[in-house]
Amino acid sequence: MKNQVRKAVFPVAGLGTRFLPATKANPKEMLPIVDKPLIQYAAEEAEEAGMLSLVFIIGRNKRAIPDHFDKAYELEAELRAGGKLKLLGLVRDILLPDVSCIYLRQAEALGLGHAVLCARPVVGAEPFAVSLADDLIRGEGVGCMAQMVEVYGRYGCSVLAVEEVPRDEVHKYGIVETRTGPDGELCVTSIVEKPRPADTHSNLAVVGRYILTPTIFDKLEATGRGAGGEIQLTDAIAALLKEEPVIAYPFHGKRYDCGSKLGYLQATVEYGLDHSELGDAFANYLRELTASGALMRS
Repeated sequence: MKNQVRKAVFPVAGLGTRFLPATKANPKEMLPIVDKPLIQYAAEEAEEAGMLSLVFIIGRNKRAIPDHFDKAYELEAELRAGGKLKLLGLVRDILLPDVSCIYLRQAEALGLGHAVLCARPVVGAEPFAVSLADDLIRGEGVGCMAQMVEVYGRYGCSVLAVEEVPRDEVHKYGIVETRTGPDGELCVTSIVEKPRPADTHSNLAVVGRYILTPTIFDKLEATGRGAGGEIQLTDAIAALLKEEPVIAYPFHGKRYDCGSKLGYLQATVEYGLDHSELGDAFANYLRELTASGALMRS
């Protein structure tokens, strides 16, 4: 049991300022990709990886997230009475029956590291996952988190999902430098939050999936405010490196940065094309739009 990753933490207290005014009253994690909100994709990914406790770190005006995962008696009754059983299944079976949701309030917006630290009373002394819902990741074969759980099972240390980014974008991410271990694994030697391109030789960026050992909580407790005046998870991981190994894992799949408008639109188009009910019709529409020249910009 000690080495099982059973809990996933979802920091969802952010303000979503890049999507205002859409996120003025609606959490960014509830923005839909076709017909499911981002947070549901993230929860399903954790569920697939065997995590039965989903811990949501919420802020003000985030009631839509607990409501989404709660039972909706009136809606279910209406759908049942109307014979809309397929839709009833969609709203009733969002998560498996043995998955529990726990909601904790982050009273102040002090950054990702602080949000993760808020989960300590629930996580305790277990390894746990952290998932940022606005990084939508479509795994190849299995989800990104399930891949990372397998890596954790082999090495028993913290695992960071990484991917290469353009050199001129390294200032947007936590960037790791690595060395190759005996089994070909990438062992993290350093991690820096949002470096200038001139200050790093690496373009290997940490994206929104982590598996962390409980030691990270002590490091977060001791971490002062860093970039942006916030408690940075990256700084705590840098401190963790002095005591424990950390693996960088280039996941198999495709990531969509749905915290940006362009990434959100890209995900919407590609998930729309793969949708079982509307994919063919949507593809035909895009072909017609292209043929008409409507996509050409002056």
